Amino acid sequence: MKLAVIIPTLGRSEQVARLLGYLGGQTRLPDEVILSAPDASHVELPQSCPFPVSNVFGPKGLAAQRNTALAPSLGRFDIITFFDDDFVPSGRYLEQVEKAFVENDGWAVVMGRVVRDGAANAGLTWDDAEAALRESNGQKPDGPSVVDHVGAYGCNMSLRSSLVGDLRFDERLVLYGWQEDIDFTSQMRSRGRVVCVTSILGVHLGIKTGRVSGKRFGYSQVANAVYLIRKGTVPASFALPLMFRNIAANLAKSFWPEPYVDRRGRLRGNALAILHIATGRIEPEYILKI
Repeated sequence: MKLAVIIPTLGRSEQVARLLGYLGGQTRLPDEVILSAPDASHVELPQSCPFPVSNVFGPKGLAAQRNTALAPSLGRFDIITFFDDDFVPSGRYLEQVEKAFVENDGWAVVMGRVVRDGAANAGLTWDDAEAALRESNGQKPDGPSVVDHVGAYGCNMSLRSSLVGDLRFDERLVLYGWQEDIDFTSQMRSRGRVVCVTSILGVHLGIKTGRVSGKRFGYSQVANAVYLIRKGTVPASFALPLMFRNIAANLAKSFWPEPYVDRRGRLRGNALAILHIATGRIEPEYILKI
């Protein structure tokens, strides 16, 4: 099977260059890596790679950048793997993804298990990631080896290209695209299983540069959830608990916020989105006006 890795990126050229070097150590090399960015200033290619690397440029925003690279890739590759530019895969990651799709015809989306996630704290370093992967290597995970999900975590997700069809990421989910991954892969469930294979490992560094403002992000935490419920692509049983957990965390931690999270800005964004929803306004792209 032919496998492409797509990496949407914004303002992290040094990180992308390091990730490309790391991908060169995969036991199964990608057939091509495609970097999707607003322009060439966001990418920095290493002098040599053991696989082809190409750039595609288009509108800014995670959903739009995913689409810019996805559309021309569908007819060329059997598997399309999306990595965030701050995701560190284990050395056998792509080998295991290919094996999963080859052995399971009914699988539409495969994601790996994130053994550490810097999105939940101040962020992780490459050294942290490598240590976590060494520690997890060879360990049997607790629970089942395959877990079905409503949707996939976009920091690492692989699609069976033949099942994508005309499905695209929703570009109304602008900028950081909060929940655009769940929206897209939840729709893939009508075409095959969406699973996490717990033996496929990786670490999400959770780098904080290149993120949207706290108020914008807080608005998306509420507006995007309600929008996707209304759209019918994400069940309320998934979206509403996530939304309420985020609001509760922003409220509780706004008194003593972490230095790396703008909790008060997020809370203001939450409140603005709730006000808009109460008046019948459901507009994810409103964050462009904040």
